[in-house]
Amino acid sequence: MEQTARPFPLAKADLCVKCGLCLPHCPTYQETGNEADSPRGRIMLMQGLASGLIERSAALDAHLDGCLGCRSCERVCPARVPYGELIDAGRAMLQHHAGRPPALTRGLAPWLTRPRLRRMARIALQLFQYSGLQRLLTMGGALRMGRAGRWLSLLPQRTPQVAVGAHQRPRHGTRVQLFRGCVGDIADTATLHAIATLFERCGFEVEQPRAQTCCGALHLHAGAPAAAANLADRNRAAFSSTAAIVYAASGCGATLQEYGACGIGSADFAAQVQDPHRLLLDHWPRDIQLRPLNATIAVHLPCSQRNVTGAGEAIIALLRKIPNARVVTLDSQHNCCGAAGTYLLSQPEMADRLLEHKLDALSHMTADYLVSSNVGCSLHLGGGLRRGDLRASKAPTLLHPLALLAQQWPSDT
Repeated sequence: MEQTARPFPLAKADLCVKCGLCLPHCPTYQETGNEADSPRGRIMLMQGLASGLIERSAALDAHLDGCLGCRSCERVCPARVPYGELIDAGRAMLQHHAGRPPALTRGLAPWLTRPRLRRMARIALQLFQYSGLQRLLTMGGALRMGRAGRWLSLLPQRTPQVAVGAHQRPRHGTRVQLFRGCVGDIADTATLHAIATLFERCGFEVEQPRAQTCCGALHLHAGAPAAAANLADRNRAAFSSTAAIVYAASGCGATLQEYGACGIGSADFAAQVQDPHRLLLDHWPRDIQLRPLNATIAVHLPCSQRNVTGAGEAIIALLRKIPNARVVTLDSQHNCCGAAGTYLLSQPEMADRLLEHKLDALSHMTADYLVSSNVGCSLHLGGGLRRGDLRASKAPTLLHPLALLAQQWPSDT
């Protein structure tokens, strides 16, 4: 993955007046209290590096790599500083000097971007789940065995395919294209099936282009924009239809929606991308009565959903269509859970510190379901639940919000 040198956008960085209004919203600054772990501190480091005023060092790398990219700072910034663009450009500066992306990116990229390897990974995971080996290791306490146990805990458990009720709404001629995502295509096929089926039951025609690939977030956020642009081009060719593009993971959606702004793809393509929750809410059949569910549903809103794609209110509105269900937010502050793409693997200590806040909030409520619209967040939350002290009988069922809606779809009306 050859790195292309791009000028750091100093003019956009200069929009930051260092007012500090972002500090209460930065998860890493709240944990460390270190100015260099704040948005304005990181912007100053990037400005200094780009201007030649400071030299690259291990400490500088650590502060930039320690950013989650959650973009909570961007949402509250009065000067509208495009922090997400800046941190990606800053990491690209680091990787240009290094000559190659981080080892984690190099190791994961082939498995996520090549269909044959992705299929092999999916089959291997299913064999691990269905053979009983995963259950045996879990019951044997392997999840508490240091780093290896933590990685093991992040693998999803065997889950049955969601049974969607048979009631079919009349086709209304609206087509959508489902972006499957690379991690979802390996580890969350049940959710993909449930979302596709739910859209079909609501009267949509669903296409799933076979030539689609990773959205490019892995490379973009690791400082490899040229590789991300190549993936964007492949997706643009795969999604040749003019139909709306919907996605299962909000992290993918955030990248797809910003192809033009990121400079790695077409703005016209990005304009086709729509949040699936908002689209479903806009086309929800008025006469559909979902099956009742006497349960408490805790909603985790991923940073990508809250700060980039939006439509968090649409998730709540859809879930409230389930009769008897009690819908609550997991965290009223909506702080980052620490997943943040590959962050949960590259920065495990900080990722788990942030996760503890979510698990603590969950322990103080009696939730039957925990829903999240991003697969990375779900893997991180699920891993934390499995490593924690909550017994399996008390742990909530972890689902995508649209998978839960599909589960409650009626068989007849």
